[in-house]
Amino acid sequence: MQLAKLNVGQHSIAGLKSVNQDYCGSCCPIDSQRRLKGQVLVIADGIGSSTVSQVASKAAVNSFLQDYYATSDAWSVETSATRVMQSINAWLHGYTKQSEFRYDLEKGYVCTFSALIIKGSTAHIFHVGDARVYLLRQGGLEQLSNDHRQYAAQGQSYLSRALGMHTQLDIDYLTLPICQDDIFILCTDGVHEYLSPSDMLHNVTTGTAVEDNASANLLAEGLVQQALANGSDDNLSLQVVKVTELIKPQGKPITEALTALPLPPMLQAGQTFDGYHVIRSLHVSARSHVYLVEDQTNQQQWVLKTPSVDLSDSDEYLERFCLEEWIGRRMHNPHVLNVPASSRPKQFIYSVAEYVQGQSLRQWMTDNPKPELEAVRNIIEQIGKGLQAFHRLDMLHQDIRPENIMIDLHGTVKIIDFGSTTVAGLQEVGQGCGNNELLGTALYMAPEYFLGEVGTPSSDLFSLAVLAYHMLTGRFPYETHVAKTRTRAQQNRLIYQSVRGDDSVLPAWLDATLHKALRVDPIKRYAQLSEFIHDLRHPNADFVRKSKPPIMERNPVAFWQCVASALLISNVYFIYLFLT
Repeated sequence: MQLAKLNVGQHSIAGLKSVNQDYCGSCCPIDSQRRLKGQVLVIADGIGSSTVSQVASKAAVNSFLQDYYATSDAWSVETSATRVMQSINAWLHGYTKQSEFRYDLEKGYVCTFSALIIKGSTAHIFHVGDARVYLLRQGGLEQLSNDHRQYAAQGQSYLSRALGMHTQLDIDYLTLPICQDDIFILCTDGVHEYLSPSDMLHNVTTGTAVEDNASANLLAEGLVQQALANGSDDNLSLQVVKVTELIKPQGKPITEALTALPLPPMLQAGQTFDGYHVIRSLHVSARSHVYLVEDQTNQQQWVLKTPSVDLSDSDEYLERFCLEEWIGRRMHNPHVLNVPASSRPKQFIYSVAEYVQGQSLRQWMTDNPKPELEAVRNIIEQIGKGLQAFHRLDMLHQDIRPENIMIDLHGTVKIIDFGSTTVAGLQEVGQGCGNNELLGTALYMAPEYFLGEVGTPSSDLFSLAVLAYHMLTGRFPYETHVAKTRTRAQQNRLIYQSVRGDDSVLPAWLDATLHKALRVDPIKRYAQLSEFIHDLRHPNADFVRKSKPPIMERNPVAFWQCVASALLISNVYFIYLFLT
């Protein structure tokens, strides 16, 4: 993973107009936000039919620069930028509807919007409207954005997309890897309509060299002035950014401070450790040691987890260990293990989480080999709510299995392990486990993982459906064959085993629900986890119709009685016709 060093410049003027309805801005943080969220350039252009469009442009740019960096570090660039743009669009559209321009939206708070976000060694482009984004690379100039403008008769045209124009926002999104010496140019139509790509290329390559931010500003000003000299009668704004260097950063932004700490010693009951009193050991494995402890400041009981000494030389293992706590602190859901914020600095590598008194789902399944359908529904629904909390944060759990589920004394179900969780925002900076790593449990993993494909929320849905199937039957829907497949052709030969046995009381519509959630092809599964949860409790009408046998099979006596009655009526009718 590389980090880009940028030189940024911009220039915006009203030109021949009295008011500048353009607005642009940038943010290039130097701290950890630079690595976690990237560097941002934004440009907006108001529409000429509106007298307040300059307000929309300024608000859109400033709001995006503030709100984007306020989004969760777990979110990907796409998720963060898209949600912020949707929020700005809703605000602008709603403000127009509450104003005097509510009957003519083209006079309201509307503007074009283009954003360039450089995170790591990848450029992310978000675009709505007719501003343009160019890339100059190795002597060639390429337009990366599309003009959202519709042309009518007699050369007339109008914007088809803009912020604040409609309730729904359709955003163009593009990613591309960057190279050293790449130059990106963002400009409004007041520039690009009066400065051809060839002229722009000539001015950039022969003009002021972009050696720092000051020279980048001079280049931006020179391009704007050239467009003005060419006859531009509109507002003119332009941003230029040059990738001066791609460097490999030292350490990982999330865990570098934690992994630098020493490993803790082996703990014993009665021992005091970093402000905690060790009550007893709960679990020891080759990967970690788990203890029940009491915080000496407030006497609250917690579970303290330390890494295994045998894996102390594995940087990858220690990184993943520390990430578990980082992930847990961002989860705030009753069905996900609570990981408290640290109240004091740590002296060693360890993590602290809530102590769940109860039993694992594995033990529950052992105690309930033939559970009631309602009991299974209740557990699956709670796990599903926990998974939704992960998905809202752009995370995939990737290891749903009975051992990673706890049921407390009140019947509350909690997901307790985050060791295989992927975080979209961290993957973009090369931190955390990759989607191509098989870190889950083979019997519960979605088929796409075995093809080396990227996991999606649908993959977690598949694992949850496997768990439901296993709880109801003690079997697996494809036995052990999924883990043996490595090609699409092999997976196409997998045969789903019905959840209903010869003596099963489970309804046919439930089998159809599970079958849909357990489709080998992710596209054929439920689009949303909530749909699967709903259909587990509420029979899907389509499945009921397909599974309902004909009346002749359900009640043959009634069927033949109806047939006989129909024949009798028809015979009486024909006799009547004959006699009359």
